[in-house]
Amino acid sequence: MSERSAPPGGLALVQALVNTLDVETGGDALDTADGRAPFGLTEDTADSARELRESLRATLLAHAGHPPHRAVTPLGDLLAGAPLVVTVDTADGSAALAPVDDGPLLSRIAAAVAEAVTAGTWNRLKACEAADCHWAYYDRSPAGRGRWCSMQVCGARAKMRRYRAKGA
Repeated sequence: MSERSAPPGGLALVQALVNTLDVETGGDALDTADGRAPFGLTEDTADSARELRESLRATLLAHAGHPPHRAVTPLGDLLAGAPLVVTVDTADGSAALAPVDDGPLLSRIAAAVAEAVTAGTWNRLKACEAADCHWAYYDRSPAGRGRWCSMQVCGARAKMRRYRAKGA
């Protein structure tokens, strides 16, 4: 959907998970084995991934100043169950939170969120304000006030609707 560049670090994983659902068509990549494979999911774990995806989407909408699209489990409640450990790089002494292992999607998402919070990039990952889109995008605008995943698509549609509503 978007021509925007990929977000930094682990936020690419968060963005990819949120964007597994095409809100406009209802198409859900997690319905297929090929769509689940990049996340290490099985058919049995897809429902919990969908719950996580929608909690992330609600949070990304909040980053953009919009109310949740529907009632969801709070993201903090889900991430509280993610097993993380502190890792320390012996070469430079830097520390980071990391998943206990590479398997659970929840732990990888939690580590990505922790990394983004530390880097100051977490609030820049947003969901498009268009109700028929809600695509996740990384806001690289100088003021951090981006509203749409694509100015050429969702932004143009919103501006055209406002123009027509004025009766011009």
